[in-house]
Amino acid sequence: MEKSGSVDSLGSKRSSSRQPSVDSLSSTSTSRSDRSAQARPPFAMSSESVATSAELSPEFRVKSKPAAKQVFRDSGKEEPQLLPNETVQDMAKDVTYFCPFIGALRGTVLVTNYRLFFRCVDREPAFVLDLPLGVVSRVEKIGSASNRGDVSYGLVCKDMRNLRFAHKQMEDTLRKSIFEVLVKFAFPVSNGLQIYAFEYGQVFPENGWKVYDALSEYKRQGIPNESWRITKVNDHYEVCDSYPSTLAVPVNIPDEELKRVAAFRAKGRIPVLSWIHPESQATVTRCSQPMVGVNGKRNKEDEKYLQAIMDANAQSHKLFIFDARPSVNAAANKMKGGGYESEDAYQNAELVFLDIHNIHVMRESLRKLKDVVYPNIEDSHWLSNLESTHWLEHIKLILAGALRIADKVESGKTSVVVHCSDGWDRTGQLTSLAMLMLDGYYRTIRGFEVLLEKEWLSFGHRFQLRLGHGDKNHTDADRSPVFIQFIDCVWQLTRQFPAAFEFNEYFLVTILDHLYSCLFGTFLCNSEQQRLKEEIPKRTVSLWSYVNSQLEEFTNPMYVNYSNHVLFPVVSLRHLELWVGYYIRWNPRMRPQEPVHQRHKELLAKRAELQKRVDELQREVTNRSASSSSERTGSPTRSITPVQTFV
Repeated sequence: MEKSGSVDSLGSKRSSSRQPSVDSLSSTSTSRSDRSAQARPPFAMSSESVATSAELSPEFRVKSKPAAKQVFRDSGKEEPQLLPNETVQDMAKDVTYFCPFIGALRGTVLVTNYRLFFRCVDREPAFVLDLPLGVVSRVEKIGSASNRGDVSYGLVCKDMRNLRFAHKQMEDTLRKSIFEVLVKFAFPVSNGLQIYAFEYGQVFPENGWKVYDALSEYKRQGIPNESWRITKVNDHYEVCDSYPSTLAVPVNIPDEELKRVAAFRAKGRIPVLSWIHPESQATVTRCSQPMVGVNGKRNKEDEKYLQAIMDANAQSHKLFIFDARPSVNAAANKMKGGGYESEDAYQNAELVFLDIHNIHVMRESLRKLKDVVYPNIEDSHWLSNLESTHWLEHIKLILAGALRIADKVESGKTSVVVHCSDGWDRTGQLTSLAMLMLDGYYRTIRGFEVLLEKEWLSFGHRFQLRLGHGDKNHTDADRSPVFIQFIDCVWQLTRQFPAAFEFNEYFLVTILDHLYSCLFGTFLCNSEQQRLKEEIPKRTVSLWSYVNSQLEEFTNPMYVNYSNHVLFPVVSLRHLELWVGYYIRWNPRMRPQEPVHQRHKELLAKRAELQKRVDELQREVTNRSASSSSERTGSPTRSITPVQTFV
């Protein structure tokens, strides 16, 4: 497989000679880093954030049948086009929205079972705020009624925004305020209601739930083979309730031994195959920490199992175990019965700690980042304020860890085992990013969907706990932006390799928008078992149904399909950027003058037009060649080779 360390290397084939190991390179010493910074496109914005007078959400672009226009009672102003089974719950006039960029705006608020919709018609064009209720983290009543009789409410959102509204004190004291109604539908789980995804019944041309099939994905990788087999030992989720039912394991380890290994791994999460190199057969496997405890317990089945993983790769007689945690944290876990692998117990294995911090540190880092970027940016202290959040440092450590994994597999031809504590947070970040670097299939739109379904959803990232869908308990210690960090890392890769990914920035922003929106069922629940129990695929719509029905919206016009290229990004801090197009997209001063998303669509149309013209010229050349040869049958003819040109 060929390696790409820069933008321009994607445009031409590289020599097959191996690059030096990443571990031996200074993160700032290679010339690849300088070239990767030269061809960066301007950041793209989601189209809802480009409009200067509106904050719209992407579900308005769902291709549904046009509905009859509805109007506010007695106002003559249009309501939003409601989605299937979306119902208006309450409406209030003379509500003030305190926009941090424009100032106080007077208008009308509508609350449905899915969204809050605010419209101010005193401006031209009219100002619109459209907020999916799933984005709301908490609603706070700010103080008591003012002298003017206004009651203020603050909405703290999960997508970096804080919104503030005020309305007149209710004359009917028995009637609930519209914001009390909003609380009921913003936190349906806490109020005994259904999440809107279970009511949304939009029909799309494609069923997104069929995007990922575990057996098909293993078959694409060449599994089963002489070294790896598919096991159904977890078919009823009895060995591990947070793992998928279909697993790939070493062929010489019987199911009974797998159960004994599971007893020694936290939450029963045994080492299983994530990805196998098509040439060297080096593998990426994932699991949870071993339960060694303070006394350093050993398990001969677990030791034999890791030896079998190493033996399955004939190219190397060593195994690298990448522990995502700082070594101090891993050692502290011994007090709770956990720990890490001893190199004495696991022969030919080398343990590497990647120093990535836990979910609590990441949650606090994002909170600090939010304070820095919303609503206003303090320009004079921007760099120091950004540094104080440590957000980019965490992004760097995650990318650096994934890069080391990818390098060991590609350059070292060595199999790796990856784990953190439980194996469903940092482990998923590392394996999926390493696979994205190693395998060009995952850099396509459908391949990326498969990657998320496989490494995040089927392997039990706890989306419900980390995001708190419909739950009012915003102080829950399980909340953490683990998945947001992963998408941020993917965006960093797209900046360094703008032609390597079939999808654009809008695709990544759309995924994060619907991570919270509760419009689709994709990110509900904590595991495959829970999704089947709740009948998520039957009762909800997949996000991929929406995406795959309008691929042109999410396609990168610069994409070049070099699927055999391996991406080696530069992970030094000076080559990483804050993702302005996501974290600061609500600030109108940070938006591009020309909507990049629209420009991408125009480029795609132009490319299709030029490709059509090339095809026509190709046929014309072929026809002329044929007619010329028939006319001069008696004389030697000059063969005209069709020009193989692709736009």
